[in-house]
Amino acid sequence: MPYEPPTHTVERSLRATTGAKVVAGVDEVGRGAWAGPVTVCAAVTGLRRPPEGLTDSKLLTPKRRTALAERLEVWVTAHALGHSSPQEIDELGMTAALRLAATRALEALPVRPDVVILDGKHDYLGDPWQVRTVIKGDQSCVVVAAASVIAKVRRDAMMAELGTGYADFGFCDNAGYPSPVHRTALEALGPTPHHRMSWSYLDSLPRWQHLKRARSAPEALALEAGGQLGFEF
Repeated sequence: MPYEPPTHTVERSLRATTGAKVVAGVDEVGRGAWAGPVTVCAAVTGLRRPPEGLTDSKLLTPKRRTALAERLEVWVTAHALGHSSPQEIDELGMTAALRLAATRALEALPVRPDVVILDGKHDYLGDPWQVRTVIKGDQSCVVVAAASVIAKVRRDAMMAELGTGYADFGFCDNAGYPSPVHRTALEALGPTPHHRMSWSYLDSLPRWQHLKRARSAPEALALEAGGQLGFEF
């Protein structure tokens, strides 16, 4: 399906209107998964022409996405990843866990960004970061698209490695998102140490309901319910 390639339009505008010299793009992956961390990538690209084929990671095949990520990690000026564990998600709620992961990524960059372009419409970062939210920024902004691809490929690889000890769950294929294989393994074997234990998928598993943790933060409810519907992976 044809798509418009991402541009530096938003980044150029921010440089012109705010005087920013360093603009970072931030995107997350794993928000709707039942297992594994939520992972955030912060990337800085400058205004150079990006590698051909760059777009939102969800629009790429796994093979193209992996090859592109390898090129991007060399092409970007800088990038860093931050994670929030399943236990942190349970304790803090998803919004706070996203903020924690994004802060870890941004603070791991070799230079502090003047402005952050955040994919989506909700600023889950807040002070002290200067944030510009962009709906579908992973499709329209070069710096966010680069972060999107790197985050997706790196988290998928992490989940595949975790899955070597839990082959029945198919983490190498579903990356911790709900899938028929994942659901079947949960029903038979129960959750692993990598599962989010405050989420409502446990409500449909009578044998394992007693393991469910109380939700620690109200904002976890709506975002966690999205995992029940099965976001793309």
